[in-house]
Amino acid sequence: MTGGAPPPPAILSKIEQLGFHVCHIYGLTETYGPATWCLRKPEWDSLHYEEQVKLNTRQGVKHFGIEDVDVKDPVTMESVKCDGKSLGEIMFKGNTVMSGYLKDLEETQMAFSGGWFHSGDLGVKHEDGYIEVKDRSKDIIISGGENISTIEVESVIYSHPGVLEAAVVARPDDHWGQTPCAFVKLKDGVVDVDAQDIIQYCRDHMPHYMAPRTVIFQDLPRNSTGKVQKFVLRNKAEALGSLA
Repeated sequence: MTGGAPPPPAILSKIEQLGFHVCHIYGLTETYGPATWCLRKPEWDSLHYEEQVKLNTRQGVKHFGIEDVDVKDPVTMESVKCDGKSLGEIMFKGNTVMSGYLKDLEETQMAFSGGWFHSGDLGVKHEDGYIEVKDRSKDIIISGGENISTIEVESVIYSHPGVLEAAVVARPDDHWGQTPCAFVKLKDGVVDVDAQDIIQYCRDHMPHYMAPRTVIFQDLPRNSTGKVQKFVLRNKAEALGSLA
């Protein structure tokens, strides 16, 4: 099983090539850990391998301990369309969802606005009902009025043959508002990849506006459980100031 953060398809593919069948789970501390899982469908076996891996990186459907999970507009509380494009906030109901934050009534009321627990994760819902996390609401990059998912950008960077690790955050920009800033760690022995190589690779594999405009090579800061500390990287990108 894998959880904690959406696994890049490139990483998932390499693991499965080693003979492991990876089950993707998703949840939060407030949902007592895993709340959804990517239930593999038999018909996926007939699809091309790359398509199978892509489907397996979705967060999937609720497990038996959750009453309901949905992707909703946090203002209107209406469910988003099951089109894989309409963005909303992932919300939960169920017996394994917390009753509230200890001695913090205000935060509890905000978290359960509209009768659902608000995860803070932005996602979409596909035709088959499977949800897919696009980003944390605080991590989404808004550049020139376009929403850019850092997870999608990171997935492309991870597919570069010379990249070991990657994390993307917003860098302030006087013209665009924000632009993607990528922090990258290369594989041992890779010395012929520079920032422009990463930027061009991204432009070749995604819309140009989504490609990072800044690439910094360094080790990624992590907490005790191995999660990348994006707030550290956001602070560093903020300190760089506007690229324009």
